[in-house]
Parts: sequence; structure tokens; C-alpha cells
Amino acid sequence: MQVIARAIKSCQKTFRIPVLQQLQKYTENAPMIESRLVDRKGLENTTVAEVLMTKEDEKVGSWLWCKSDDTVYDAAKQMARNNIGSLVVLKPGDEQMIAGIITERDYLQKVFVKDRSSKNTRVREIMTEQNKLVTVTSDTNVYQAMRLMSENQIRHVPVIDGRIVGMISIVDVVRAIVDQQSNEVNKLNEFIKGDYY
Repeated sequence: MQVIARAIKSCQKTFRIPVLQQLQKYTENAPMIESRLVDRKGLENTTVAEVLMTKEDEKVGSWLWCKSDDTVYDAAKQMARNNIGSLVVLKPGDEQMIAGIITERDYLQKVFVKDRSSKNTRVREIMTEQNKLVTVTSDTNVYQAMRLMSENQIRHVPVIDGRIVGMISIVDVVRAIVDQQSNEVNKLNEFIKGDYY
């Protein structure tokens, strides 16, 4: 038990508080662990900006958006060409005015299954409009982004800091979670092996 107590105390900045509290329940005479962890790093402190930085070779560019008067066919072609599932929709003539978002789901539900012509349908006719658009800023933490996606049942969220900064998807969020958990497991393994000190 003393070993576990020392482990908890020495790694308190690595473990998240709920894990520490659970471990503490099973250790006798373990010193109390302070709940103030100022410099802890974890998903609670991982921002959308950090997730965007991990995306390979992705820079903000015209491949992230289309115009509301474009055809759905052109928008779908652009998504397929760039292997992405959504595009931010801009108002014609103004690169900074966001009109909404178009996703693969919009295409499937509003064009394909209704047997509409994608070449004769405009993006503005099927997009999710700006007033219903869910966005995040680059300083939003990953948990908040994941919660927004889950609550709204969406897979893509534009990152807007006064202008389009990028786009994150549920895949990006899950990848960040898996990476963080892998790092925690590696640190635990190092500690168990005695390599932590």
C-alpha cells in the first residue's frame, strides 16, 4: 500500500483527479491528494487549436468552403476531391460572411434520397443555415467540442475566430482522446516498471 501511496503522490500532476480519488479509496494511510493541480495537462486543457495543429498538411484554404450559389454537384465533388465530409458555405462576393455549412448528410438526405439533380440544386437550398450553425473557437477545449458534437448529433464543426480558422471532425476529437489516453498508459507503464523516476 505504501508503494501505491508514493505512486499517487509522485504522479499527482499526471493523473486526472477522478483517477486519483479512486486509487486513494483503496490505499490505507495514503496522504490526502490536493485537488488543486495548476499545471496539469490533459484533455481538460487541450484546445481545438492544438488539435488543428496535429492535422497533417491542413491549412485554411478554399478547399474548406464553397459559395451558397454553387451547385451541390460542385460542392460534393470538392468534398470528395479533398476527402472531407463538409464545407463551410460563404455568401457570394464576401469571403468573410458565413452563410452556413453543407455536409455529406445534407446531400444524402436532401438531394440523393429525394432524387433531385445535384447539378440543378444550389448549395443554399440544402445547407444548414448560419443561424443554426454550431461553431467553436480555437481556444475551446476538446471536451467542450465533443459535447457540442454529441448534443447536436453532428460530425463536423467549423473553427471560427472572427474568420475561418479550420474545421474539426469527430475523428479529430477521438484521435486526440486516444493519443492522450495512450500517453497516460505509457506513463503508468513507466512508473510500474520503475522507469518513471
